[in-house]
Formats: sequence, structure tokens, C-alpha cells
Amino acid sequence: MSAVDVRTPASSGPAEAIRRLFGLFEAIPYSLLALAARIFPAAVFWQSGQTKTQGLNVFALSDSAVYLFQEEYKLPLVDPTVAAHGAAVAEHLFPALLVIGLASRFSALALLGMTMVIEIFVYPDAWPTHGTWAACFLLIIARGPGVFSLDHLVARRWR
Repeated sequence: MSAVDVRTPASSGPAEAIRRLFGLFEAIPYSLLALAARIFPAAVFWQSGQTKTQGLNVFALSDSAVYLFQEEYKLPLVDPTVAAHGAAVAEHLFPALLVIGLASRFSALALLGMTMVIEIFVYPDAWPTHGTWAACFLLIIARGPGVFSLDHLVARRWR
């Protein structure tokens, strides 16, 4: 008696290769995705904050910071000096917290709020970039920072 090949069409060829590839994709740990979603947009905000200050002193604004808020950003209802100081502090504090994974959801929410202000009032044509940042922040807000975070360590300690 000869062996009969009982493979179904779905278990061989291109369909099987695609199924296996999807399996590999689904094996990517969420914590790795969350780490990337925390670090990369945080770097953008940190760099922006650095342009507003003189070194790491977030209270020492650069000469151009207030000018940008007066002449280019022109936020309604906010004094340009106050806005420049607030942005400089926020663009250092929240990215740092996001990278180490402390108060991650709140930090992501704050940066999502800043992203919305930037999109609506400052650079409305930059929605593809802002949408990418927003997607990263929404992921962290909805699902948390993952195991590579201080939030995870704190949560484990208090369970």
C-alpha cells in the first residue's frame, strides 16, 4: 500500500508560507512594539525641547524660543513667553518619563495633547507625521508601556 498525500491546498505552497509568515509577525512581543512606540516619538519631542533651551536647563530659554511662539506658532489665548516655557518643560519632562516608562500613559496623553495643538494651530499640513505620533501615543495610552518599563515594575510590586 502506498502512502497517500493528504495535504489540503491550504496547507501547502504560497498559502502555507503566508500563514507561517503571519505566525512570525504575531510572535513579535507587544512590549517590543510598546518600547518603540515610546522611544521614537519621545526623541522627536526631546530634540524639539532642546532647540528651545540653553543646554539641559529647561528654564533657560534660547533666544529664538519666544520669537518662534510670537512669530511662527502664534497660539491663540496663550502668552508666547508662557507657551515657550511650558513647551520647553513639557518637551523634556514627558519624553524622559515615556522613555523610562514611568507614568507612561499620562505622559503619552500629555504628548498626544501637544501633538493635537501642533496639528490644529501650528502645522495643519503635517498630519501624516502627527498621525504617526498620535498612533504611537494611543497605543501606549490604550495598552500600557509593556514589560520594559518602570510602570511594569511598580505594578508588579503592588499586585
